[in-house]
Amino acid sequence: MVKDFLSLCDFSTEEIHKMLLLAHELKTLQKKGLPHRWLRGKTQALIFEKPSLRTKMTFQIGMFHLGGETFVMDMKLGERESVPDVAKNLERWVDLIVARVFEHADLLCLAKNARVPVINALSNLLHPCQIMADIMTLQEKLGDKLDNCTIVFVGDGNNVFHSWAESLLHFNFKLRLVCPEGYSGNSKLVNKIKKEVGNRLQIEHDVKKGVKGADVVYTDVWASMGQEHEQEKRAKIFAPYQVNKDLMALAKPNAYFMHCLPAHRGMEVTSDVIDSKQSIVYDQAENRLHVQKAIMVTLLGYNPITKID
Repeated sequence: MVKDFLSLCDFSTEEIHKMLLLAHELKTLQKKGLPHRWLRGKTQALIFEKPSLRTKMTFQIGMFHLGGETFVMDMKLGERESVPDVAKNLERWVDLIVARVFEHADLLCLAKNARVPVINALSNLLHPCQIMADIMTLQEKLGDKLDNCTIVFVGDGNNVFHSWAESLLHFNFKLRLVCPEGYSGNSKLVNKIKKEVGNRLQIEHDVKKGVKGADVVYTDVWASMGQEHEQEKRAKIFAPYQVNKDLMALAKPNAYFMHCLPAHRGMEVTSDVIDSKQSIVYDQAENRLHVQKAIMVTLLGYNPITKID
């Protein structure tokens, strides 16, 4: 059976942890300049309906490091031909499909009809690759303390938050969404996770109360791609939820600041926070490369035995 990477719920806790361990190993190999062309002869197709810097670059560079080839398609699924037809064509040519889409349903349809693995490079519902990189980054910074920390997500309950919520099924930290009323995310998804993890998933509308004592403060844009028409409205609603120095002062003194990027400086976060010593946003961006390499290697069935001195 073909294994896709669409959601963190698609894998067991053991599988998620193994992928992250492999990502750390791949990063070490890369830093030491040791070749790891484990996917030589493999090909991937990138389908991107939305703009991308980090995701597109890291999937292409990652496959290059692994010895494979990448073919980029900037297209809208279902516009020129049906999603099943696109899937049935691509599966004859490539070993892997990486898709960034507006509608999560299109991603599910692509995966259902393709006989090769499909990776979710972002949909309107989930962004699992981002959260894998974020957790890898926190493992580097916090080590074993990660399981006991409180991560506070400030802003819109969007696709990034949804994948953070799903990560609670595999890790023991606490996650608190701090947002205006009515922006608490997909209720079906959130309630399902909450039934599994209990009070480790919390929602708070008082921003000062919500950030107090946080080990990690995370934010994202107030209007995601496809919501640009709501930008002005959301800017007014979310203004009290801006992550600035005063808000960070309510978190623990050594708290980290995280953002999946791109950031709208002066809106969801101020420059003095994102450029501060507490900020680890570029570590997150770097680790997109290593964690996505681990995902590709895992899906394509290569199980390397590595020894890193």
